[in-house]
Amino acid sequence: MLTTLVDYDSGNLHSAEKAFQRMARETGAGEILVTSRPEDVARADRIVLPGDGAFPACRAALGTYGGLFEAIEEAVMKKGRPFLGICVGMQMLATWGREYRDTPGFGWIGGEVVRIAPTDPAMKVPHMGWNDLRLDAPQGPAHPVLAGLSSGDHAYFVHSYHFRVETPAERLAHVDYGGEITAIVGRDNLIGTQFHPEKSQANGLRLIGNFLTWKP
Repeated sequence: MLTTLVDYDSGNLHSAEKAFQRMARETGAGEILVTSRPEDVARADRIVLPGDGAFPACRAALGTYGGLFEAIEEAVMKKGRPFLGICVGMQMLATWGREYRDTPGFGWIGGEVVRIAPTDPAMKVPHMGWNDLRLDAPQGPAHPVLAGLSSGDHAYFVHSYHFRVETPAERLAHVDYGGEITAIVGRDNLIGTQFHPEKSQANGLRLIGNFLTWKP
């Protein structure tokens, strides 16, 4: 089994690589490979897309690696390989990003990425640090990647924009930061976290382990 962490120069992947390697050993999930090669993505059993920085810059950077996005789209949308987006990697699932300028996202989960606007003006943006997850009531069984997680569990966030989804059922969890902020999205073989699981200690490692053994 092969899990690829896509490297497109949009974030330091060292901590993510270490966290995924640790959980791959614990779960017997096989190899973890950090790569920017389309051919590696094409043969992967699972794909992780991280991202730090501004939405337009991350979207543009992904397009500079010839054939890389196309390989991701082929594997995820046509072959049904499990996909995890982290931070801006999750935001790019949206239809549009509104940071600085309107930028098309992947359009895999309908919605837009907009600036956080807390109701309390004393609350600072970016939203940075630990916050309590609130799992949204599912229509059916709880998502398997969230197994063992509960409302009130802490996760680590660093972001100024958030994903406002079109379909409420595709928001799996949120946090309160002067209003509801999307924390996890998902449908079918897709899941994304606004927080950094690799920096979220035991809760983040649990989610990573669940993803590595998930069979949509």
